Amino acid sequence: MALLGIDLGGTKVAFALFDREGNILDRETLTLDSRRGSEVGHLITVTAALMLSRAGKNGDAAETVGISVPGISRRKRGTVWAPNIPGWDDYPLMKEMQGVAQGIPVVIESDRSCYISGEIWKGSAQGCRDAVYLGVGTGIGAGIIINGEILHGAHDIAGAVGWMALSRPFESRYAVCGNFEYYASGEGIARQAAEYLEKHGEYEGDLRKPEREKITTQDVFNAWKKGDAPASRIIDLAIEYWGMASANLVSIFNPEKIIFGGGVFGPAAELIPAIELEAGKWAQPISIKQATFELSALAGDAGVFGAARIAMKHLNRQTENG
Repeated sequence: MALLGIDLGGTKVAFALFDREGNILDRETLTLDSRRGSEVGHLITVTAALMLSRAGKNGDAAETVGISVPGISRRKRGTVWAPNIPGWDDYPLMKEMQGVAQGIPVVIESDRSCYISGEIWKGSAQGCRDAVYLGVGTGIGAGIIINGEILHGAHDIAGAVGWMALSRPFESRYAVCGNFEYYASGEGIARQAAEYLEKHGEYEGDLRKPEREKITTQDVFNAWKKGDAPASRIIDLAIEYWGMASANLVSIFNPEKIIFGGGVFGPAAELIPAIELEAGKWAQPISIKQATFELSALAGDAGVFGAARIAMKHLNRQTENG
């Protein structure tokens, strides 16, 4: 028997079929391109149906489906809020998936919860009962495991740490994405570089791009590696924010590990020692010495691994409860 994990992102959706030991049996990855609303839902359900059919023909019939979504999974209602997907303010994904799941259970979770679950199953947090996954990509979120259980909060929004308040005073520009995310997400790093270029027309360093070409986070890291002063200031500020946020997470949750993942950790992987040093200035002094800071071992696969594991645990509980 097998498990189907689905990881929906802002630009692509990944599917992976696992056995119960966590070995990948089959996989697909598709880009969303310009799809929106029900077009994205159709892509997911059609591909899931094909994967489930293929699994059955290969003798690996799936027994459950887990889905990771980039936003909020309203588990009681079966709907999803995904801000990076137009038309997904309250999307009925559960109803659509149940239509193709052939009667097997479907579980939908936030991507941050799936990321930490994947790391617990087959990644850097194996053996941990208390750990935090800090995901830094277009936005920032944290998957939190406490006493072996995912922390959801009262309304399934726990871990939305992009809104963590790390500087003052409040400015209206923080209202859309949060203070932490404004400066230290992938989008925030690129935004700061674009703002710098707009203010300093005389600048001709490595951050400067051809006219009308949008600057990216990778451009900032490339310029930083070449010693560009404005890029270095932007990255140094991000290190401070990542360090302060990690310190707060350590002080509040006393985790065994902080796991860094998402697209930015990628190029930012080598900065983890500097982030840990910064966190040490701010965190509860005993807790910070007990926590380790590590890079995700699953990288871009954390979501599909985690979705499959969460679905498997849900199925096991159903079986135990009769």
